[in-house]
Amino acid sequence: MTDPNQTPGPTGLLVIDKPYGRTSTSVCTVVKARLRAGGAPKRVKVGHGGTLDPLASGVLVILVGKATKLCDEVMAGEKGYLADVDLGVSSPTDDLESEPLPTLGAAPVTRKDIERALEGFTGKIQQKPPAHSAVKIGGKRSYHLARAGEGPEPEARTVEIHEIGIASYEWPRVTLDIRCGKGVYVRSLARDLGAALGVGGMLGGLRRTRVGRFMIADAITLDALSDPLTQEHLLVTPEVERVLKPKA
Repeated sequence: MTDPNQTPGPTGLLVIDKPYGRTSTSVCTVVKARLRAGGAPKRVKVGHGGTLDPLASGVLVILVGKATKLCDEVMAGEKGYLADVDLGVSSPTDDLESEPLPTLGAAPVTRKDIERALEGFTGKIQQKPPAHSAVKIGGKRSYHLARAGEGPEPEARTVEIHEIGIASYEWPRVTLDIRCGKGVYVRSLARDLGAALGVGGMLGGLRRTRVGRFMIADAITLDALSDPLTQEHLLVTPEVERVLKPKA
């Protein structure tokens, strides 16, 4: 039974600029440790609103306490990315997690060529997740099957990409400015763009600039994060206030 006199644990959000090389789970671990240092209960809940790969940086929404109920809502928000795509190489993982392989005979393409190819990747499209991804196939993670040299590969699924622009281009690197919905694999987009152009296609770098209404301009780095953390450091947004309201 809950003690009615017990001080409620902290509840709210943090918008973190996740650094390259860190897992999303490790950021949650840091936040949890600092909350406990600030007096939060040992079992304070800390989660995130959508995984960001270790080889990516940018917006990671951290959910604390009762705000963890907002996980699905935050994950469903529109995403923004800046993606560095190398059109001169490919890799088994479609990113730098595996050794890049030069694409023999790949000739430079024009900016117009890329713009025309990108038209085929906007709207609702069929996209096959990378073989080295966390998608489950027959109850097993696809990356486990891929590392063991077993099939089948993940099946294509419907995702939505609202808009893609070219932020910069100098062969073989093109930086894409992407606005998309939930479930889009930017690694797959890099791979498929290269295939459409008849060249290589590998994600060389990724920065998430937006999750729903949470923008990179509002994010704080782990170095700037208060230690210890207390309720006063958390964002109590209208969404958080909604989950805090007692049920009628």
